[in-house]
Amino acid sequence: MQYQSTIGLEIHVELKTQSKMFCSCPNDPNERHPNFNICPVCTGQPGVLPVINEEAVKKVIKTGLALNCQIQELSKFDRKNYFYPDLPKGYQISQYDKPLCKNGFLEINGKKIRITRIHLEEDTGRLIHPEKSDYSLVDFNRAGVPLMELVTEPDIHSAEEARKFAEEFQLILRYLGVSDADMEKGEMRVEVNVSLRPNGNSGELGVKVEIKNLNSFRAVERGIEYEIKRQTELLDGGKKIVQETRGWDDAKGVTVSQREKEESHDYRYFPEPDLPPLEFKPEEIERIKGEITELPESRRQRFKKEYGIGDKEIEFFTQNRDLGDFFEKVSSELVHWMKDADISRDKFKDVLKLATNYIITDLQGLLVQASVVGEDFLITPENFAEFVILIFKNEISSRAAKIVLAEMFGNGSDPSHIIEEKNLKQVSGEAELETIVGGIIEKNPQPVEDYKNGKENALQFLIGQAMAKTRGRANPQILRELFKKIIG
Repeated sequence: MQYQSTIGLEIHVELKTQSKMFCSCPNDPNERHPNFNICPVCTGQPGVLPVINEEAVKKVIKTGLALNCQIQELSKFDRKNYFYPDLPKGYQISQYDKPLCKNGFLEINGKKIRITRIHLEEDTGRLIHPEKSDYSLVDFNRAGVPLMELVTEPDIHSAEEARKFAEEFQLILRYLGVSDADMEKGEMRVEVNVSLRPNGNSGELGVKVEIKNLNSFRAVERGIEYEIKRQTELLDGGKKIVQETRGWDDAKGVTVSQREKEESHDYRYFPEPDLPPLEFKPEEIERIKGEITELPESRRQRFKKEYGIGDKEIEFFTQNRDLGDFFEKVSSELVHWMKDADISRDKFKDVLKLATNYIITDLQGLLVQASVVGEDFLITPENFAEFVILIFKNEISSRAAKIVLAEMFGNGSDPSHIIEEKNLKQVSGEAELETIVGGIIEKNPQPVEDYKNGKENALQFLIGQAMAKTRGRANPQILRELFKKIIG
């Protein structure tokens, strides 16, 4: 490309609190009845006074600390003046020159992307535009919900990098417990600023264009890619880029002009007269910092060091935190078993790999299918470790293992009980298997002849017959060797 793209992100996140930012109305993103969670404060009635939600403030500080920010010892709220139908007061309580957090960074693929600020404000209501109508409706349930905004420096230079930043930020929010950050519900909303300048030009940045309505990571990536292409074509054609706000049309895959971009002076910021400034002592900030548990990148590094599993598996257990925690408990149980059985470290790696595969594939599949969460999950780490050991010791076949795991998932039973009850123990005695193999050979002379003539599929057919005879309780590899040995 003859132009370098420069990208900055503005990410809004609805915080996970019991009540709204400045009143006691419930903060419930799942409420479906319009204008149900509202009161005189969040609908901007005359004579009412806001009260600061302490939990929301703490959650923003916690996020800032996790993102290496400086926490302001003195912060304040400001009025941001503009009028839209979804803003009942005609202004928004936000933060301007003294945000809660500033000067942080998030490392993506070894590169530090600087964070200018993280501030706290209130969300607006939601506009609803009925199809084939000339009017809009307003739902104020969302008005006044605590809204955190993160603003990056223009350190991002590709659509992929922007997407990865947003994905990692969402994961950190969930680890901290400050927000579910569900983009489909509008709990996390991304806006991007894109500009181009000629390659090799290290001076002033190009004209900035903002893109709104990016409600998925895919939309973030596609929106940036489209805007880079659009601006490139304009510059190549000798035209100028207009500083503006554009919306993203996901169905058409294009950005569309909405309005000229406002500057900060357009909002006529001034200190919020109804709220006192916020002062934080160092010990208060340290106390909040002490509440931060392991974050995603630390978890990745620890899993790599402690378990030696692959990068894809580590990423799965980082993204799926609950299953990662379950894996660690299963691993601990397996360590005890391996020590008691005097099994070597190399063999333990094989057992751990087996456990990893069954959690990521079979168990995850059952969870997705059943939409099970939390207390509804019935399999204990002890039972799952026993299940893995039984497979490792060839006491059940892979086919039987699926039956056993499904039963464990459904009722929480221990695997040994299920195997005994359903007669699933693997047939491993060579004499018994030789009798079964001999009978299959005798009843299927044509496939035997085909195999002798070099048709490998015929051998697979014979193995299938033996598996059916044993109701899936035989080891296919042992059967293969026995067929080869007897047929010759």
